[in-house]
Amino acid sequence: MIDVPQVITIASTDASGGAGINADLKTFHNQGVYAATIVVGITAQNTYGVQDQHPIPANFILEEFKSIADDLDIKAAKTGALLDETRVHAVAQGWQAYNLGKLIIDPVMVAKGGAHLLSDPAIEALKNELIPLAFLITPNLPEAEVLVGNSLETNSDIINAAIKIQKMGADNVLIKGGHRASTNNEYADYILYEDGSSEWLTTPGIKTNRTHGTGDTLSSFITANLAKGYNLKSIMPQAKEFTYEAIRQTINVGHGHGPLNHWVKVTMETEDNQ
Repeated sequence: MIDVPQVITIASTDASGGAGINADLKTFHNQGVYAATIVVGITAQNTYGVQDQHPIPANFILEEFKSIADDLDIKAAKTGALLDETRVHAVAQGWQAYNLGKLIIDPVMVAKGGAHLLSDPAIEALKNELIPLAFLITPNLPEAEVLVGNSLETNSDIINAAIKIQKMGADNVLIKGGHRASTNNEYADYILYEDGSSEWLTTPGIKTNRTHGTGDTLSSFITANLAKGYNLKSIMPQAKEFTYEAIRQTINVGHGHGPLNHWVKVTMETEDNQ
């Protein structure tokens, strides 16, 4: 009998398979962990965008939490698209009733085109109820701007935003810089750790629109390897490398913002053996 780390994604489906729960499950499988799901919503979407969505009733979400907690040994969990205020409340309630290890929040709030995916009341619920429970939160630049209420133009702005978000209750804060290329065409993420240390993590720019599910993939890699016992500081360089290679080694699926290549071979174990 093989003991295997167990994780869970608390999110919505993507009918086209590139983002949401679908991307989470592909990344979890790649990283060798057993994945469970709490489905918060289902979406009709493809590489062009989201055409429709259907939220799961809040009482059913709580039943999903109970089913998992009664049986599985979850070491780490991540959230994705939670759709609305009711679903945010339900997830926060479920988490407080059935703590499932380290919680990574991917605050899916702003679409690639700039449209807000969460209403203002849902964002307030996220800030007041979920962020204080987070081991790590992973907003992109537009999402971080929504959380702190101002634009983030400079490195200093990003650093100050991470401090503000950490004061909301998250232990660790990763602000993803994919929306802001540097002068030498590098993309830099900034992470503020719970011990007060911080670092910038950079990768070369890739000219492509095949980036559907990037945030889900990055946060899922982190979740999987936290469950395997690695610490966050050691995970982050490989998390960036995995996501970079999943974009660089592109696959031809869809006609819009295509999905990532979740078959790439970057793991903490291969790094350990180098």
